[in-house]
Amino acid sequence: MSVRRRGAVAALGIALVGCGVQPTGVIGAGEPATGLTRGVRLYYASGSGLRAVPAVDQRIENLGSVLKMLAVGLPPVEQRDGLTNLVEIGGYTVSGRGTEVTLWLADPYRATGRDQGTGQLVCTLARAQSVLDPRVRAEDVEVTLRPDEGPSFGPYRCAEFLNG
Repeated sequence: MSVRRRGAVAALGIALVGCGVQPTGVIGAGEPATGLTRGVRLYYASGSGLRAVPAVDQRIENLGSVLKMLAVGLPPVEQRDGLTNLVEIGGYTVSGRGTEVTLWLADPYRATGRDQGTGQLVCTLARAQSVLDPRVRAEDVEVTLRPDEGPSFGPYRCAEFLNG
């Protein structure tokens, strides 16, 4: 190898090693990514909005079974993370067909329809419907709440309740 080539290779090596990029420390990027991925998830309220919690090793047979899981309450880890369950419903019947889910409530619905408790129901049922019918995307599911007394609520999509 000629002296000229050796000099060029050495210069290139020095340029690549010392290109001016300085090492950095850990950079905070905020909350982890959330969204409507596949699998059973239960939604809970927090100070920053709804958060999905995977129902690990849980299988659902129908939409009613996912509401029973929601009624059981939060695991201790999620409680420590500041999550809470705002859902308070008595008797109910729930059905889903395609992108439509209806929750018939035996009692009057005490929430406003635009609160985190309603969002918990809507997002949990939308996710469950997409798991039960894999042809359905959770973000396409519309949930309607029909109390025995008073006006109906919805149809709502989960996206209406996300991000605070």
